[in-house]
Amino acid sequence: MLFLRSLLYFLGSMIVLGLLVTTAFALFFIPIKARYAILVNWSKFCIWWLRITLNIKLKVIGRENIPTTPCVIVSNHQSTWESIGLQQVFPRQTWVLKRELLLIPVFGWGLAMLKPIVINRGEKLKALKKIIKQGADRINEKIFVVVFPEGTRQPYGKLGEYQKGGISIAKKTGCDISPVYHNAGRAWPKGSFIKYPNTITVVIGSPISVKGKSTTALTKEIRDWTESQAVKY
Repeated sequence: MLFLRSLLYFLGSMIVLGLLVTTAFALFFIPIKARYAILVNWSKFCIWWLRITLNIKLKVIGRENIPTTPCVIVSNHQSTWESIGLQQVFPRQTWVLKRELLLIPVFGWGLAMLKPIVINRGEKLKALKKIIKQGADRINEKIFVVVFPEGTRQPYGKLGEYQKGGISIAKKTGCDISPVYHNAGRAWPKGSFIKYPNTITVVIGSPISVKGKSTTALTKEIRDWTESQAVKY
């Protein structure tokens, strides 16, 4: 039964995404802000469709902590859900992602139209330089930047090592960091087609200023906060 319900979610989400990507592509030369306004409707549909087909709900704690100016969002990495769900939590945003994601039919094409920061993880030094430069450009363009510092999705209940790229963007621009923890892996596990009825909880911590703090100290502060939330949810 869960397989069939998961299949129904997949088919519905892909049909809607295809329609929106086709619309956005036909209007490719319109401003990025307008393309985002079109494509973000897919995430709205997906959150609703997950609730209808699989009884997967969303709960957000700490909305009042969302900065009013663009910042770097540093989130744990558990599920495909993140690229959908965070669009319904934070303002206009883009993501640091591996280039292989752009090759996924329809989904990757949609991502490509939203100015992501695309990296080759096999070239770590070049990737870090690109993250810092393009991340700063996006912040200056008034776009929030989402970074998953673990690099690779982790199973629910585990937290990987945090890399420093996102913090480096914040230090370069002087913007705040918004720490985020979610437990989406409970409902939509890493690498799983089948999804499970549950409530996905997203916790947004107080903005963290980078002023007067080293990259190492900030990395520890964010990871420690994330661990403190993981034991609760």
